[in-house]
Amino acid sequence: MAESRDGGCGCGAVRYRIEGEPVVLAICHCTECQRQSGSAFGMSLIVKQESFSITGETKVYRRIADSGNPIDCYFCPTCGVRVYHDPQKLAGTYNVKPGTLDDRSWLEPAVQVWTKSKQPWLTLSEGLAEVEGQP
Repeated sequence: MAESRDGGCGCGAVRYRIEGEPVVLAICHCTECQRQSGSAFGMSLIVKQESFSITGETKVYRRIADSGNPIDCYFCPTCGVRVYHDPQKLAGTYNVKPGTLDDRSWLEPAVQVWTKSKQPWLTLSEGLAEVEGQP
């Protein structure tokens, strides 16, 4: 049986489950992830859409990436926590915000992207693949 992982927003109104293994965990240093996270970087746990189920009402904010592709960003309308993104360019996947997982102890990033936009004081982790822009 595939392992499942649960998560949700800060107030508990939105809950989700991921069945099976995620595709990859990426650290993103783009300016949008910095703005969205309110920090030096954001993280995206890429999962297959068919492995992701959600309960509770979400609101969606559509933004246009630097590439010109739309990204739908889903968040809880009560507490405002972003739960996941639907990047139209990566059909069949969602980018779950891994800080919303109930158990984050197993997370292990594999790649850092948009490193050309990283904060100058931040030292990149050794051993992770690095991509200057969008992979």
